Amino acid sequence: MVSKKNKAELRRKKHARIRNRFSGTPERPRLAVFRSDKHMYAQIIDDAVGNTLCAASTLDKDAKLAKTDNVEAAKYVGKAIAEKAKSKGISEVVFDRGGFLYHGKVQALADAAREAGLVF
Repeated sequence: MVSKKNKAELRRKKHARIRNRFSGTPERPRLAVFRSDKHMYAQIIDDAVGNTLCAASTLDKDAKLAKTDNVEAAKYVGKAIAEKAKSKGISEVVFDRGGFLYHGKVQALADAAREAGLVF
């Protein structure tokens, strides 16, 4: 079995490979996802300047969630990031899964963001 430390290192290597393939531009910023043991985070980043344009997570004050580490919480974060992006005039993004498998919580976040109007 792979230890937790080794799993984190493998994820970081996968993320570095993914980031070599694409980056966010002012016209199409990057939607970066991070998933910890207890929470989910998403931010929209313009890599040309290095600015975070907007962010959402399960730690937001208006997040009324019973649990913060399940698929329902991921759907909330996806919907919240899409609403914040649309309010800033962002409609198209590049999806960065952060080295995590596109399955379960990461997929739920992406699907909720698409349903709320983001295109990727």
